[in-house]
Amino acid sequence: MKLYYVTLNNTDEVMQIVRVLLEEKLAVCVNWFAITCAYRWEGKIVQEPEIVLIIKTQSSYRERIEEVIRKHISYTNFIAELTPSGVNKEFLDWLNKEIPNNSLVESIG
Repeated sequence: MKLYYVTLNNTDEVMQIVRVLLEEKLAVCVNWFAITCAYRWEGKIVQEPEIVLIIKTQSSYRERIEEVIRKHISYTNFIAELTPSGVNKEFLDWLNKEIPNNSLVESIG
């Protein structure tokens, strides 16, 4: 299992990306929430709102997830791949039922 932590600028982008991820079975579940971000950009300190996505999926989907995100945004954002150290069995059962494990599919094919 992998989690992807992704920052975006607004809910319109979020809704477009989430819909594709779920329709194409690239994620079993996606959470999002508003945050405030402060960062350095071109020598200035900037503060602005952002939306964080947490994408729950199988391993080996990073490239395809990034492709989906790039189709909807053109700015520099943050995408981090995280590997949980422990996940409850019921959630993993649901994930494995809904989203194929790419590494298994690739090794069988």
